[in-house]
Amino acid sequence: MTSRKSIHVSGHTDAHRLIHGASDGHPGLYIERLGDHLLVQSDRDRDDRIDAFIEEIRTQNGCRSAYWKQLRRDVRHTTPEDASPRHIAGEPAPNRFSILENGITYEASFEEGYSYGLFLDQRENRARLADGRVAKQLPAGGHEPARLLNAFAYTCAFSVCAAKGGFETTSLDLSRKYLNWGRRNFELNGLDPAQHDFIYGDVFDWFKRLRNKGREFEAIVLDPPTFSRSKKKQFKAGTDYGKLVELTLPILAPGGLLFASTNSANFSKANFLQQVEDAVIGNGREILRSEFVSQPPDFPISSAEPAYLKTVWITVA
Repeated sequence: MTSRKSIHVSGHTDAHRLIHGASDGHPGLYIERLGDHLLVQSDRDRDDRIDAFIEEIRTQNGCRSAYWKQLRRDVRHTTPEDASPRHIAGEPAPNRFSILENGITYEASFEEGYSYGLFLDQRENRARLADGRVAKQLPAGGHEPARLLNAFAYTCAFSVCAAKGGFETTSLDLSRKYLNWGRRNFELNGLDPAQHDFIYGDVFDWFKRLRNKGREFEAIVLDPPTFSRSKKKQFKAGTDYGKLVELTLPILAPGGLLFASTNSANFSKANFLQQVEDAVIGNGREILRSEFVSQPPDFPISSAEPAYLKTVWITVA
């Protein structure tokens, strides 16, 4: 638990994972602190022993409430109400509440379906955008400010961090609800959403539209769901990631930075990296620099709880 305390002790972060399944000796059980609230996720059934353990963790961390989310293999056919976490202890959380990560505030909610608004395992990658490390890797003399496209933007957390780091951002998602949530995240951090673009629509369709309009970006964030289906296209990370990367290349400026990510546990690191690299090289572009980033320390990796998150930062000539 030492590494987790170091995340929280600075006062700049109050959202992190406390228990990460088998790596922490609790197979199938995942507990996160989200500000004043505790979220417990599990594929197991609750019983008195688990409830007592949850109450112990809640008390130790001074959390006002605890929520339970039943992990499901397929959430596509469940209603938001059925997929949302259930209140099980303490005072109920408000519909919307704030959590803090590296000094940046995000809106969270337990009443909007399966996900509460932020994926904690991307903390370190967001920090790279917010503190300017990404901007420093871009070639001098380019567009000012540098432009970043956040595809599959969800609640626009990557966009908020990029804006903090000096980027002009474009957030693209197939949900108006989540884009509006993203606008609120901008406002929570003193950023004017009117100074940035929010595009509602299918990512694959808009990549082509942006290409036809001659648009270019100095950085592109690709963090797609493992599986998605729109009216025109179906996407499965394990087989289609390379095709997705191919679509980004015409709108990625020379010397630009591509962030590619997948959380598919069945999509091996080797296959993921191979698909990304083959797509870049096969389309006549050159990889100048590549850096792989795994899970943060509060998502420890073990033989019993292997890594599922794979992310890579690639500078493309």
